[in-house]
Amino acid sequence: MSLRTALAAAALLAFAAPAFAQDAPAAPASQAAVDPAAQAAFEARGEAFQAAVEAMTNEMRAAATAAGPDSARANAELDAIALRFQPQADAFAGELEAFITSQLPAMPPEVQAQMAQMTPALRAQIAGIPAAAKAEILNPAAPPAPPVAVQGQ
Repeated sequence: MSLRTALAAAALLAFAAPAFAQDAPAAPASQAAVDPAAQAAFEARGEAFQAAVEAMTNEMRAAATAAGPDSARANAELDAIALRFQPQADAFAGELEAFITSQLPAMPPEVQAQMAQMTPALRAQIAGIPAAAKAEILNPAAPPAPPVAVQGQ
């Protein structure tokens, strides 16, 4: 899965959830409303993460170009960049999971079930972005990785 696809999936799941809740019949009083401030804060974190991914990718491209035909050097430099970025990817994956979990009460039950089922795969995709970026840069002609299977689909 490409970086852009993973980020788009994250955005779609995180930001479509409130839309599902709004399109659904009126929620019982026991269900929480979508918090616009929390959604805006998460959107800002998502934009910052996307910028960080783009910076990491550009740094990886520059390192691969500088390494030239020396694949061992390119591998080592891209590993170092991915290792340095991994904590940001892990943190954002956790933030995405927490945001989705916080929004579940505002969603209809069928959407809650679907979101709960998709969240672990999405978290893994986000956390895997550094490794995926490295793979794409080292082997740009490779076919895209198959999508992560989600139970029930």
